Amino acid sequence: MNAIRDMVRNNARQYGMVIALVAIVVLFQILTGGLLLRPLNITNVVMQNSYVLVLAIGMMLVIITGHIDLSVGSVVAFVGAVSAIMLTDVGLPLPIVLPLALVLGALIGAWHGFWIGYVRIPAFIVTLAGMLIFRGATLLVLGGESVGPLPSSVRRLAGGFVPDTEVGGVYLLPFVLGAAASAALVWIQWNGRARNIRHDLPAASAQLTLVKSALTAAVVMGFCFMLAAHNGVPVVGLLLVALIVGYAFLMSSTTAGRHIYAVGGSERAAMLSGVNTRRTTFWVFVNMGMLSALAGVLFTARLNLATPGAGTMFELDAIAAAFIGGASASGGVGTVIGAVVGALVMGVMNNGMSIIGLGVDWQQLIKGLVLLLAVAFDIYNKKRAAAGGTSKASQETTGPADEPGSGESEPKPVPIGQART
Repeated sequence: MNAIRDMVRNNARQYGMVIALVAIVVLFQILTGGLLLRPLNITNVVMQNSYVLVLAIGMMLVIITGHIDLSVGSVVAFVGAVSAIMLTDVGLPLPIVLPLALVLGALIGAWHGFWIGYVRIPAFIVTLAGMLIFRGATLLVLGGESVGPLPSSVRRLAGGFVPDTEVGGVYLLPFVLGAAASAALVWIQWNGRARNIRHDLPAASAQLTLVKSALTAAVVMGFCFMLAAHNGVPVVGLLLVALIVGYAFLMSSTTAGRHIYAVGGSERAAMLSGVNTRRTTFWVFVNMGMLSALAGVLFTARLNLATPGAGTMFELDAIAAAFIGGASASGGVGTVIGAVVGALVMGVMNNGMSIIGLGVDWQQLIKGLVLLLAVAFDIYNKKRAAAGGTSKASQETTGPADEPGSGESEPKPVPIGQART
């Protein structure tokens, strides 16, 4: 128990939001009279917040590099509008429109990445300009009118279910996918521990890693049980599982992920270490553009039409999800799983407050307070860590005067993307 308590204390930013999510779920489960965790409502939460989850993953990478993207809501609207026109007026099928939409999003991200990474204009200014540009482009493309309805194949993307086999009122595919996702996430945890041990960095004990793995598998399988009790796996849920596992692996187990952390931790130090910081920043924004395009297609498919006002405030939802999920305002800190947790906090709060009948005014007020508290919690943890590090350093540098070199030690090299503790 002492080891678990130390693990939570030393990783308060990460585990604090998980605990907060559990507390929010329990609170709204009580306030809604048990409606929140019904299988039907769980499925609705996944479908209603799919675009926020997609945007939160991309925004987490942007914030880790120390930047921000204010244009994602406008990009969602613009790509959704173009996709709707291709699907309805031009008559192209979804398998052709979806790749074209992703390419369009990548080009928009490349536009932002060029100005930010190579011209060195602050991301706040570039993406603020992008927010205005692509909101105006949306109005031009749509002519101020909505486009729809969309073909049934597109509607199935956001509201359909993967074909499955039902046995005794329970669908089987959620358990298969849940087992695969659990195995992948557990492997990522153990692989990260092994890598830290190889590089002589602090690593959790085998017992604690086993506890984390067991809890991860239990949460995933419990969630899959809820899906299995109502129509099985949504198509968008399958897409989200692939994105979460893929990006979690990218950020924890690849050189590209370590470069992203290095750029956010200290761009100058990363540059001196041989990281092409400009190229890394450029590709992070290309990735954000692609995920914004995907979110645009999903949101348009869910609405069954493209509207000029689509995507309004989406950038704030994505930014809030990233910060609530443990991202640091100064960059260099954050995880993909944290972004998912943050997006789920926002989604569960929206869903729970809607069920109990709170108006939009109260919902916005409460979400703003939660975001403020999350950032304040992050700053508090950083100050506490800095104070602890200063105290420890002062103790280590105080030694007997007759010991040559007391208080001095040869610093060990730290792999790119790992923070020195």
